[in-house]
Amino acid sequence: MLAVDTNIVVRYIARDHAAQAARADRLFHTQQILLLKTVILETEWVLRYRYGFDRQAIVVSLRALAGSPQVHVEDAPVVAQALDWYAAGMDFADALHLASSQTADQFVTFDRKLAAKAAKLTSTRVLTLH
Repeated sequence: MLAVDTNIVVRYIARDHAAQAARADRLFHTQQILLLKTVILETEWVLRYRYGFDRQAIVVSLRALAGSPQVHVEDAPVVAQALDWYAAGMDFADALHLASSQTADQFVTFDRKLAAKAAKLTSTRVLTLH
């Protein structure tokens, strides 16, 4: 199994460099790929800020990639939950942090917007420090 860097995933999704996209295609179609949570996090950021993908396009792209038979997502249930919350309007990084914290008693933040969004989407206790 091969773990891939963000630039491989971005080329595969964005199709912005024909030769590199073709090499990424071969890799994703011939190898078992480990897709790390950190790579997914960075990929969302790059697609949003560098390529101007909207939330829906990012969700569709990442879910399609994660659903490929050759792709194994690190901590897949957590990533799936984070994508669901992201699709519902939460910032992806916040969603991934919150979904990854499920074994903790509480998630603590200074970010009141995060706490308010989390209260609408999850039963995870989010404490806002004042």
